[in-house]
Amino acid sequence: MKTAPRRAQRRRILLAMLAGSVLLSLFAAGCGGSSIGSGSAASTSSSSGSSTAPIAAVAAENEYANVLEQIGGKYVKVTAIESNPNTDPHTYEASPSTARAVAAAKMLIENGVGYDTFMGKIESAGGAGSDSSRKVINVQKLLGLQESTPNPHLWYKPTTMPLVAKAIVSDLSSLQPTHAAYFQANDAAFEASLQPWLKALEEFGKRYPGTTVATTEPVADYTLEAAGIKNLTPFSMQADIMNGTDPAPQNVSLQNGLFSGHKVKIFVHNQQVTDSLTESFVNASKRAGIPVVGVYETMPTPGYDYQSWMLAEVKALEKAVSEHASTEKL
Repeated sequence: MKTAPRRAQRRRILLAMLAGSVLLSLFAAGCGGSSIGSGSAASTSSSSGSSTAPIAAVAAENEYANVLEQIGGKYVKVTAIESNPNTDPHTYEASPSTARAVAAAKMLIENGVGYDTFMGKIESAGGAGSDSSRKVINVQKLLGLQESTPNPHLWYKPTTMPLVAKAIVSDLSSLQPTHAAYFQANDAAFEASLQPWLKALEEFGKRYPGTTVATTEPVADYTLEAAGIKNLTPFSMQADIMNGTDPAPQNVSLQNGLFSGHKVKIFVHNQQVTDSLTESFVNASKRAGIPVVGVYETMPTPGYDYQSWMLAEVKALEKAVSEHASTEKL
């Protein structure tokens, strides 16, 4: 739980500390592999052309790691750096073991848009650019987005992961050409598995047209938009909360008015990052009888893959708006 909403300042401090710890770690360990979390890159071969050893890969966020695992299957060994849904991803502090895993990886995936800037720090400190065979997927660049893109939660956009999956197929096939058909088949299966989520988004818009919501941060905004949901919370306040700054008093008053005036049917709350202000919004929503739907920035584990997580988010929205409709009829 975040008790001091000053993420930007804390992040700068952590990144400064990280640069030194990465260099020290790599010097001491000789850039050797190390296990972090459940996905270790330590046992993988450094030969990109090997058809037997799995490809060592690192993803900054576990939702990207999960898709990489689905496409690469038995031919990849994936480490997810940010994988704890109970912590604030914006203030992630990379460890020396993370630096070693990145240094050993033949493939990296990062979100970009300023969300996981620690990746660039690690890559620079570890000399990632010296490995010409290393594959790096920066999702921001893949989508052709500017660094100033206001909402960095790109994995909630329905069009993002199909493009990421295609890029993964291309890079894995370059690293292990003999398994290209295997990667392509897994991509086809992944694309098919997204259909229930995409269909649920379409059906929500048809079944509940004109649904209005309030939010704390823009975590699920791309999905809300895809479902035809109108977010009445000013984006300036969403951005303030996301960046750890105090929202304008008039925006706070407007938000509370959305609850007391029953102008929204759902309150979408980033339950991964909370403080006294966001908790006050949760309480105001509950007092007004407006259902609260919690969303995450990091994929909850275990029990989910990317597509089932996204589908579960839409189902939670459906349940909430249905409950609200039933309450209004009483």
